[in-house]
Amino acid sequence: MFLSLKNVDFAYENSQEAVFENLTFTIGQGWTGVVGANGSGKSTLLRLALGELSPAKGQIHQPCPGLYCEQRTDSAPDGLRDLLDDWRPEAQRLNQTLGLRPDWACRWETLSHGERKRAQIAVMLHQNPGLLAVDEPTNHLDHKAAKQVWQALKLFQGIGLLVSHDRELLDDLCGQCLFLTPPGTVLRPGGYSEGATEAKKEALAAQRRLTKASREVARLQKEFYIRREQTNKAERQRSKRGIPRKDRDAKAKVDAARVADSGSGQRMRQVEGRLELAIEKRSEIKKKREFSLGISIGGAQAQKRILVSLEEQRIPLGDDNYLWIPALFIQSDDRIGIQGPNGAGKSTLVRRIADGFGRTSHKIAYIPQEIDAARSRRVLEDFLKLPNDRLGRAMTLVRRLGSDPARLLQSAEPSPGELRKLLIAACIQDDPNILILDEPTNHMDLPSIECLENALEDCPMALLMVSHDRRFLGKLAKQIWTIQKGREHAWELYSRMA
Repeated sequence: MFLSLKNVDFAYENSQEAVFENLTFTIGQGWTGVVGANGSGKSTLLRLALGELSPAKGQIHQPCPGLYCEQRTDSAPDGLRDLLDDWRPEAQRLNQTLGLRPDWACRWETLSHGERKRAQIAVMLHQNPGLLAVDEPTNHLDHKAAKQVWQALKLFQGIGLLVSHDRELLDDLCGQCLFLTPPGTVLRPGGYSEGATEAKKEALAAQRRLTKASREVARLQKEFYIRREQTNKAERQRSKRGIPRKDRDAKAKVDAARVADSGSGQRMRQVEGRLELAIEKRSEIKKKREFSLGISIGGAQAQKRILVSLEEQRIPLGDDNYLWIPALFIQSDDRIGIQGPNGAGKSTLVRRIADGFGRTSHKIAYIPQEIDAARSRRVLEDFLKLPNDRLGRAMTLVRRLGSDPARLLQSAEPSPGELRKLLIAACIQDDPNILILDEPTNHMDLPSIECLENALEDCPMALLMVSHDRRFLGKLAKQIWTIQKGREHAWELYSRMA
């Protein structure tokens, strides 16, 4: 049993650029990682493989019907109730492995995005498809939940396509990885780390070949110019123009020069031919298109020392659950990281804090953990209506976060990673006093995460960040708010210095 794509071309309607050209690969059972920058076509490739999209050209062989576990968790997946009510051992083992609760189907809106993601994956595995495409399965997940997902996915016996920026998951689960560099792709054996190392070697070798070919072109151009000058000089020497008709000696010298230099033109043409071949050879050396990465974030530190304060309180989380917080305040230079398991109320807390800034004069930028598809389209539409100068600055920032602005502006709906970059670009231009980020590294590719880390490290505003990425918080947070299980039906928040 295998999945095969042969000479596949695909472009979205009204797009000036193809997402894929001559895409060809064959994979069998087991997990294959799909790796690439935001906007490189990873989700598009999954949908092509499943038959949800049709190629403009080429052939796709699907051995069996497949399922797509998408990035978004807006709606409860079809079949969740069937899974929760299924008392067969296989279903119960799946529920236990991924930590599903019996009431999740009737309270989807109150579930954390991490809980939704586990339920989504469980439903797909419960249907036991021969072909399964999973898009960013560890987004939103705490470390315990990420391990649960890994254990569940490892049991899958069919053909699996896995889109992820989680290096550990790709290395532990995948026997091979597809590296996307539009409009093409390269299939390399091993997990992400092994494939990325090989990709760097290939890029270095290509750069060396390109350098050598460029030097050869430069050498032949120089030789061609010399030969051309020699030929022109010989032409002038061979010319009898201006020689008196009776000056036989001068004419004899010209005839002798013609005999001596009769091969100069031929040698010039030979060099010209070698130069054309060298230029063609250089053009055939494929070099990965790269963007200059790195941004700076402005913003302004508020003049008032205390930006916002909250009284000690219980915040309802649904299902008779609540989060207890002590009296809290955020100062103008604070850098606070929030940690805790899925469902502990982290997003609920930062939304309440963000709402509190509506009653102050401080400027706030808030990027939520998830934005549904409809609002994603509106965000892109709003960007396209910006004045040219602001749009140009925003697109420059998007490029320096590793995405292609031209491809983004042509898309009907930005990918979740591209959307996050658009929102960050908007925040930077508005000079806020505090930036609130709920799981900022979700959906973003690895180079973009590093760019964001470096930019936030130097920005002057206050930061409030929810994240399961310990490395991200370790670099940026000076204070940690930890949420952990307290009394029955309660979560409790404790503050400490990082």
